[in-house]
Amino acid sequence: MSKKLLITGGAGFIGSNFVHYTVKNHLEDEVVVLDKLAYAGNKKNIEAPLKAGKIQFVEGDITDKACIFSLFEKENFGSVVNFAAETHVDRSIVSPSIFVMTNVVGTHNLLEACRDFSVPRFHQVSTDEIYGDLGTGSTNFFTEETPLAPNSPYAASKAAADHLVAAYFRTYKMFVTTSRCSNNYGPYQFPEKLIPYFFQLASKNKHVPLYGDGKNVRDWLYVEDHCEAVDLILRNAKPGSIYNIGGNNERTNIEIAKIILKFLGKSEDFITFVEDRMGHDRRYAIDSSKIKKDLGWKPKTSFKTGIKLTFEWYKKNKVWLDDLVARNRIDETRSHLSFGGKKPKQQKAKVGNF
Repeated sequence: MSKKLLITGGAGFIGSNFVHYTVKNHLEDEVVVLDKLAYAGNKKNIEAPLKAGKIQFVEGDITDKACIFSLFEKENFGSVVNFAAETHVDRSIVSPSIFVMTNVVGTHNLLEACRDFSVPRFHQVSTDEIYGDLGTGSTNFFTEETPLAPNSPYAASKAAADHLVAAYFRTYKMFVTTSRCSNNYGPYQFPEKLIPYFFQLASKNKHVPLYGDGKNVRDWLYVEDHCEAVDLILRNAKPGSIYNIGGNNERTNIEIAKIILKFLGKSEDFITFVEDRMGHDRRYAIDSSKIKKDLGWKPKTSFKTGIKLTFEWYKKNKVWLDDLVARNRIDETRSHLSFGGKKPKQQKAKVGNF
């Protein structure tokens, strides 16, 4: 099998971390990164391996079928990992069409290219949000058998993509695998997401806006642990396999806010409660026992260790963080919540809790 690996969305948060992980752990691989460099894609995220000549970068959009087929015709890919996606729930509420295009049509283009050019392996990176809401006071967990019940346009588009991947396995006997992860945190995360967003606000002595009562629960996974799990699935899982990847670190959003404020030496008075997100799911929680049993994976990084590493990275990379905030005009007020799902007159990056 060709050792040439295509990583789509490889200049984004999780994708860039997977690039670094692959370059470090698989010297024999020839890595090609495809990214359209939209608002959350940042070439600086992969600057080191790019300058060192360890990866090849191609600017392109997975929704552009001609671009994708031209790339696959030129390269002899042995495997493809699809991180390319629109991922932010608030943005999907405002502008759902781009989520359908990127997450559904884009995934379909990749599957068709893999089928036409006989790519041996395709891995789809998905999310626990496709399972829906476990609900307030729940104690159960999402398993790979949990029915899909997405509640946001983002989650629905990812669920649709997962169904396409499963259909290509069943219909065309393609070697596909899928992973569904919980909330990631760590280096290179775009600063509209909860942890870097709150960190940069509190660092500037600004209030952090929490949706609703702040008691929505998410399971937090350190990004490097996620990368290790995806790598194991890509190289060792059986065709058609689906795996949940969780961090076993359930925290309410208000807990996350307090942890950030404590690290920065700020008072909890910096927390401001704002109008809740439309259709806001109450709790997500992942059961990762299947991947532990089949592939021997479990998260190595405790939340205490991972969050400290993340905060230290932010401090060392303040210019990176501030530049993205300024360049994308990250909304500091969440005033976008007041327009009832319609597009605002001035398009700003939207922010939210997960």
